[in-house]
Amino acid sequence: MSYLTTPRDLTRAPTGAAPLGVGVPGFAHPLLAPTEWAELLRCSRSAGPRGAAPLHWAVLNVSNGPGARPDPHCMPAVARLRETGAAVLGHLDTGRGTRPFGELISDAHRFLEWYRVDGFWLDRCPTDRTLLPAIRRVATCLRTLREHTYLVFGHGSHPCPGYAEAADQLVTFAGSWADYRFSQVAEWTADHPPERFCHLVHGVPRTHLDEALRIARWQGAGTVYFTDRRSAGAAEAAGDAWESLPGYWDAFVSHTGMGVSE
Repeated sequence: MSYLTTPRDLTRAPTGAAPLGVGVPGFAHPLLAPTEWAELLRCSRSAGPRGAAPLHWAVLNVSNGPGARPDPHCMPAVARLRETGAAVLGHLDTGRGTRPFGELISDAHRFLEWYRVDGFWLDRCPTDRTLLPAIRRVATCLRTLREHTYLVFGHGSHPCPGYAEAADQLVTFAGSWADYRFSQVAEWTADHPPERFCHLVHGVPRTHLDEALRIARWQGAGTVYFTDRRSAGAAEAAGDAWESLPGYWDAFVSHTGMGVSE
């Protein structure tokens, strides 16, 4: 497609660019992943060379949403993380635009009442222009529920440009390293700063972590999550790949805290 381009030189990055940050699309339940949640706290408390913590946000997904009742293990885990200043986003599954408006807003209310989330992750967000008005309506309502609501649209690929007007951040890539290393970026994204875009990549070998970070910077992403874990299911249902720490977590976090010229 004409609006897609591929970076030609991954050895040269723009100088003075801001360091990348980490976005966690959803660790497993705190009982099943205590180490992961502890690392979120450590990551959020640590400041990089420019004074900013590398953790931008983390998604809370209790049971494909907030669950039927407050979870006694998630509540304190989220409270401790938010005390560090990290943003916690409630997981709302849009079903590629098929989920009823009322269900999404009801789930959002429960996330706010039980966990006091800072915003929402709209998972499986559609990308086509015809469904933009419906997603825009959801986003407008979510922003009325609390001040400074942060919204991340989990498209997984480049949507039509209009979605950028409704979200704080768009996930324009979510998939495997095999696809990411040859991925292309939509030209219209150059009209927006890097903090508007996020890339999520699974199956990244440790030996290719630096290359993955260079690709993210060249393609204009400000938030990333790279892991060597692999998805056992389809590309769209890659949640299992994000549930545990990558084997190179410390290296990943330390590298995202660096600007490209450092």
